[in-house]
Amino acid sequence: MGIFDTKNGSVRGFRAAADIVAVLGIPYAAPPFGANRFREPLPASSWGGIREGRKFGPISPQSAQLPGAPAWSPGDEDILTVNVWTPDAGGGRLPVLVWIHGGAYTFGSSAQPDFDGTVLARSGLVVVTLNYRIGFEGFGHVPADGQSAHPDNRGLLDQAAALHWVRDNIAAFGGDPDNVTIAGQSSGAASVACLMGMDGARGLFRRAIAHSPASPCYTRDIAAATTREVAAAAGCPATSEGLAAASPQALVAASDRVVDRYRRDPASGSRHYDPSLYAPVLDGDVLPTDPLTALADGAARDVDLLVCSTTEEYWLLDAVGSSARVTTGQQLARFAQDFGLPEGLVAGYRAAMPQAPVLDVYLAIYSDLLFGEYSNRLAEVHARAGGRAFLSLFDRRRTGPDTVVRAWHCADMPFAFGNLDDERLAFLIGGAPTTADQDLARRMVRAWADFAATGNPGWPPVGGPVPEINRWVSCPQDGADELPAAAAAVRALWAKADFPVLCP
Repeated sequence: MGIFDTKNGSVRGFRAAADIVAVLGIPYAAPPFGANRFREPLPASSWGGIREGRKFGPISPQSAQLPGAPAWSPGDEDILTVNVWTPDAGGGRLPVLVWIHGGAYTFGSSAQPDFDGTVLARSGLVVVTLNYRIGFEGFGHVPADGQSAHPDNRGLLDQAAALHWVRDNIAAFGGDPDNVTIAGQSSGAASVACLMGMDGARGLFRRAIAHSPASPCYTRDIAAATTREVAAAAGCPATSEGLAAASPQALVAASDRVVDRYRRDPASGSRHYDPSLYAPVLDGDVLPTDPLTALADGAARDVDLLVCSTTEEYWLLDAVGSSARVTTGQQLARFAQDFGLPEGLVAGYRAAMPQAPVLDVYLAIYSDLLFGEYSNRLAEVHARAGGRAFLSLFDRRRTGPDTVVRAWHCADMPFAFGNLDDERLAFLIGGAPTTADQDLARRMVRAWADFAATGNPGWPPVGGPVPEINRWVSCPQDGADELPAAAAAVRALWAKADFPVLCP
């Protein structure tokens, strides 16, 4: 059943559907533990015979246990794997879409049910998903030990290594190595933006899709300070030797303790609101500069870019309890101070949302700070530098007798992948999908497939003579795809705000 020959050996897939073959858990690099820990990804070993590809590979060390996805188990080491879905086992040259999962650089995996590639593959793509190092293993700063340096941004290096695997092997699965699109959501989308500016990924893809890219990057000083906090929580020296002696599970647990301290301390600055210890590090080497600066300088002007955000991003983080609640004017003023927001921005949001409670004003500002405004800027600076960029906004909601499902962070993923019928995703969808929901999913899948194939998702690029933002709603009507006036009004409030967000 579908045997494919890769550079490291043969793999056997299975029928994910009548017309789609999937091959799961293919190593693209060596296990990054033992002597390979905290190093750049090294080549995977070859194997004899036929490797079975019916199960996802182990996931990266983390404490999260996501619905429908496997948990990480200490001792699972072969975590650098890819999965492939193909409609063409005959060796054609189909467009390739490579998916990078999100999760605040701390959790998540390619095995999440949201990211099953069957429906996307049916649209005429070869779909690849991948695991990479996250948390301290992937983005923690490890001091040099005098004999060898340990690169920052190991998670980004893993992603680049997976793209090298795609270039070298995807033709065996019917894919075109010269027509690759990278795609991601949240920290996965921010990773996409980073890869666009990295010399080590240049030439490995032609197009990029970024849904809800997260804005923070950290300086090396911030990353080093985080290492000292995590090492102290783990009870080990903040040295290369001390950190290597701490097990992956010890560093995961220590990171969780540091996060919990920030959550409990309203005086701890910007990290109190939703502590994210890890982010791409501006190390001057793997990542010379932040994505906005790189794109503005034309680093990826030959790469087509499709960007999407949702209208109520941060409401999800509030709903799942990962974000501090801001419910008073005094708390809101402190939030603005902690993030260094421009004078007048909070007042401008309150004027645009006159009937909204303080919590909703806070969530709206936080949504745009971390995702919405950053998404807009990525597309706009790329277009000004000579690249082709497309903007869209996911604005689908669902109201029931007992619940409201907003257009919040991650709500777009089941629609973009076409995976609406999986009961494990009901929290994001709000119950059984309606006919209108299925139609929205078909349109979003088609837009991704067309963009990956031709660079045109079906609406005008940024900088054209007509409205530039495509609005995704369940029931398109006359005027329904136009950007709401309130959303357009708040853009001017961010004119004096600096990005990326570098606050520790």
